Amino acid sequence: QAQLVESGGGLVQAGDSLRLSCAVSGRAVNGNTMAWFRQAPGEEREFVGAIIRTGYIIYEDSVKGRFDISRDDAKNTVHLHMHSLKVEDTAVYYCASQGGIVGVARESLYDLWGQGTQVIVSA
Repeated sequence: QAQLVESGGGLVQAGDSLRLSCAVSGRAVNGNTMAWFRQAPGEEREFVGAIIRTGYIIYEDSVKGRFDISRDDAKNTVHLHMHSLKVEDTAVYYCASQGGIVGVARESLYDLWGQGTQVIVSA
């Protein structure tokens, strides 16, 4: 049974960096689109970025230039490197997976989700 397990969340200060990891079992990260979503308190879950199976990466505008997604095929893991964190980046961050390569920002297309990891950015 495929599973995604996120880790790396925590409490940091504005301007700090943090790396989230998504360990994948039962599904190859380089054969699927792997995405990060986040949900802030009282808000809808939103797309952060994704790496599709070809290696192409796409980011939501508010994180471009600050967040990077990388993929470790040997460890079957995807990372979200977050830099210059802002208070508004506070959210639960979710890793998600789907077999397609279109509509990668559409939450409904993802069939596998992790449990989420909390990131809190203090001023």
